[in-house]
Amino acid sequence: MTICMRALLLPFCFLLLLRPVLVPAQTMAPDMSAAFPVIDGLFRDYAVKNHYPGFVYGIVAGGKLVFTGSVGYANTGKKVPATTLSDFRIASMTKSFVSVAILQLRDAGKLRLDDPASMYIPELKGQEGPASDAPVITIRHLLTHSAGFPEDNPWGDRQLAVTDADLLAMVRRGISFSNSPGISYEYSNLGFTLLGYIVQKVSGQTYEAYITEHILQPLGMTHTYWEYTKVPETLLAHGYRWLNGGWVEQPMLHDGAYGAMGGMITTIEDFAKYVSFQLAAWPSRSGAEEGPLKRSSCREMQQPWTFNNLRAQASYYAGGPACAQSSAYCYGLRWSKDCKDHTMVGHTGGLPGFGSNWMMLTDYGIGVISFSNLTYANAAAINVQVLDTLITLAHLKPRSLAATSILQQRKTELIALLPGWDKAAASGIFAVNFFLDYFPDSLKKEAEAVYEKAGTIVRVGEMRADNNLRGSFIMEGEKGNIEVRFTLTPETPALIQEYHIRFVER
Repeated sequence: MTICMRALLLPFCFLLLLRPVLVPAQTMAPDMSAAFPVIDGLFRDYAVKNHYPGFVYGIVAGGKLVFTGSVGYANTGKKVPATTLSDFRIASMTKSFVSVAILQLRDAGKLRLDDPASMYIPELKGQEGPASDAPVITIRHLLTHSAGFPEDNPWGDRQLAVTDADLLAMVRRGISFSNSPGISYEYSNLGFTLLGYIVQKVSGQTYEAYITEHILQPLGMTHTYWEYTKVPETLLAHGYRWLNGGWVEQPMLHDGAYGAMGGMITTIEDFAKYVSFQLAAWPSRSGAEEGPLKRSSCREMQQPWTFNNLRAQASYYAGGPACAQSSAYCYGLRWSKDCKDHTMVGHTGGLPGFGSNWMMLTDYGIGVISFSNLTYANAAAINVQVLDTLITLAHLKPRSLAATSILQQRKTELIALLPGWDKAAASGIFAVNFFLDYFPDSLKKEAEAVYEKAGTIVRVGEMRADNNLRGSFIMEGEKGNIEVRFTLTPETPALIQEYHIRFVER
């Protein structure tokens, strides 16, 4: 903030911050600093090309906001620079906070995800869908955009200030369905508005008060708001459209029932704490819970629950090579996996005057956030490009799993039998199926041929775990390498049920 305050008369402001964030402890972030100048250039060029009045962005890793930058203005009329402390409306990025609230209440035994939504909103009774065989709408349907409601972005974006009474009156008059519940993904702001009302009915607090007390405050998100008039004037980002070669300011909507689907206002610094909290759910591990939601519930909300698209010609860059991508909806989050085996979790946000996005690569432990004050700004496109660039320039690798003791034990025992397989049947390390599916003479012949091709073994590599019961290791020979892969059974102690050996050229 200090650097920007000294540059109030400048149209552009850039910050590079290394700040601790009050979130659960995580592993140390990889050194990505060499890539930051390139990343900053990508964001800045994108902002200029797309006429963003203001643009703020950041990279999260190791529980911290490790890099951030900003371009342009939060308020063009008063020439107030956009900074990491500017409060932007983040629109549908709000949805995952409502999902966290629902899961907190579920974990506390106060609701179930497969409860009919009408248990908490009686006005929904009898409104199951367009056909007589349609199931009742559940909380899970609402969380995954599969309640059968129509896509409602243009309409929903104008509903923020609607009161609870107006919402219930509309529901009481009857909802128009596009599908029967539970069979199709269709994005619904109404669905998350109803979830906000369910949070209120179950907790006895408004969804704003509940989320503030049970999520924002524990994470230290002290500069996050629901009502724009509560934001300090010098920090509030104003929203704009680009029309006829200039920026036209858009009216801000007050907080109301539909704020649950997209009303949150926050800063990059605050939101980085939330991203760190979501990333801290990985990997699955023993130990005390540290965040406002159980790690297992965080991972649950990040799983793909409703498939929604396959983009065979998706690309990281405009005009770049195709990289097929499948996508699905989680609980208030979007999920995708692409041809590079990158799993991305996050959400976009768009309202008149604003566009935003955040994405996590959970396997890498990093996230990217960007906020703009331009109507429906496509922040997702640049965030995808930035993550791919980070992986390439910083030579990042996905998180590796530590091999379990049983994998290590079976590795040692298996090596002792190779290549001759002498007394393998009596070793006690193989499951009942093994010698019905593999035959000692063939196993010996195969292993001896591979060993002869590799030459004398000079080094045995570490066990590489795919999960707790499956993995592989490399044995380095004078003339080449040998890869051994095996899978263990679900019984205790776990035994070898599957095995493969092959020669690997160096």
